[in-house]
Amino acid sequence: MSETFPTPDLCHLTADDYNHVYEPAEDTFLLLDALEKDADLLRSIAPSICLEVGCGSGAVITFLGSILGSRPHYLCTDLNPHAADCATRTGKQNNISVHPVLTDLVSALLPRLQNKVDVMDRFFPLVPRLLSDYGVFYLVTIEQNDPEEIGCKMRDLGFTMDKVMSRKAGPEKLAILRFSSCKRTMEENERNA
Repeated sequence: MSETFPTPDLCHLTADDYNHVYEPAEDTFLLLDALEKDADLLRSIAPSICLEVGCGSGAVITFLGSILGSRPHYLCTDLNPHAADCATRTGKQNNISVHPVLTDLVSALLPRLQNKVDVMDRFFPLVPRLLSDYGVFYLVTIEQNDPEEIGCKMRDLGFTMDKVMSRKAGPEKLAILRFSSCKRTMEENERNA
């Protein structure tokens, strides 16, 4: 049986906090399940930096910290100062050092963003610049996002896509997609051949 990790303790967050930040729901917990499923893969990468874009309560970046330990530097971004505060507090509550950056997507981390309308179209071209050759990128999608089209866009940017998990939550069909660089995938295939 694979190793399990505790869901981050969020008892320090109040109803007022959830008036200002996204309360973890089915999509959050599906992503936590996917990260837990990929724990061995994530540890084998041994990242020095982990980044969550749009941190909300900080549950995801904190959970990642429980998997990877204290070696990586945990960054998260959000436009909302309340989210940055909640993420910091969630990390502290769970003994994970989380460092929020107030910014739109990753604009403070990468100053040359194109000014497009769609968030995914703005963010996807940045992924190759953010990830190391061995980094992985997780994305929560709903069926209306058209995961296959997202996979095509990311393939054009040099990534392979795997659907890690999916789940129905009310009327929504949620999926967690994992993207790896084609270079990394080719090297893994050569090692396994």
